[in-house]
Amino acid sequence: MKKFLVIIFWLVCVAYAVGDYFVTFALERGEDLSPPKACANIADPNLKAPPAPNFPVEVWTLKSFDGLELKAKKFSPAENSNRWAVLIHGYGRDGTFAYDYAEEYLKRGWNVLIPDLRAAGESEGKFITMGALESQDVLNWTEKIPADSKIILHGVSMGAATALMTAALEPKNLVAVVEDCGYTSAYEMFTAQLEKIFGLPEYPVMPCADIVCKFKTSIKISDAAPIDSVEKIKVPVLFIHGDADGLVPFEMMEKLFDACAAPKEKFVVEGAGHADAKRKNPAAYFDKVFEFLEDKL
Repeated sequence: MKKFLVIIFWLVCVAYAVGDYFVTFALERGEDLSPPKACANIADPNLKAPPAPNFPVEVWTLKSFDGLELKAKKFSPAENSNRWAVLIHGYGRDGTFAYDYAEEYLKRGWNVLIPDLRAAGESEGKFITMGALESQDVLNWTEKIPADSKIILHGVSMGAATALMTAALEPKNLVAVVEDCGYTSAYEMFTAQLEKIFGLPEYPVMPCADIVCKFKTSIKISDAAPIDSVEKIKVPVLFIHGDADGLVPFEMMEKLFDACAAPKEKFVVEGAGHADAKRKNPAAYFDKVFEFLEDKL
């Protein structure tokens, strides 16, 4: 019996070590506030943040439900407006990477709020949670917007997943969601990348990582599951995806679209890779976005 318990003990230790390595690699921010190490394998290292829009800007702050100080940039259009776009950045990025999207909204008379999600940019936090806790933060950001406003959420990649999970929480004055290349679940997305990058199977790595993530962040990786949220969304959703996406498979958009119970449209960009739909054809991208939004306001 003693030998058996020793074996179990060491198996548990090994399982925890495996999960801990993955969580640290994929979700933990560096001590120098750099993105998680996995970003080098997932995000394009050559992509630089665009210049800030030439519109009035102010810094907003928010104390998260779990005590983190979060930061956001609020840009104002040339004339007063009750239209608000909350732009949500992707994995390993910060709000500056949404500046080119902001430019288009501002030119069309929208207010723009760009949060740095937890553990990104100027916001506090040690761990990214792939939208599970970020969605609550974005909900709280929308509560700082004037009560007579009409709000849309526009997110890319992890930001798209966060937008969908936020919408399921039913923010006041939310009228529409634009989700660009979001995943069905972070668990499924990481599982696919685990095999692609390291040649490792889902078991035992992902179940171990799921458990360790719960210990370290209060949520599991599998809790970041927009596929479980879309059926609760009540406002219209525009689903955007490139059909050459190598990170979040195109099939994930189809699953999300089919599961969404709200009014919905899809916009497929031929030949576009991950988070590349706007860059592939900016004019067509924004024409579709603002055509979709126009009758929602």
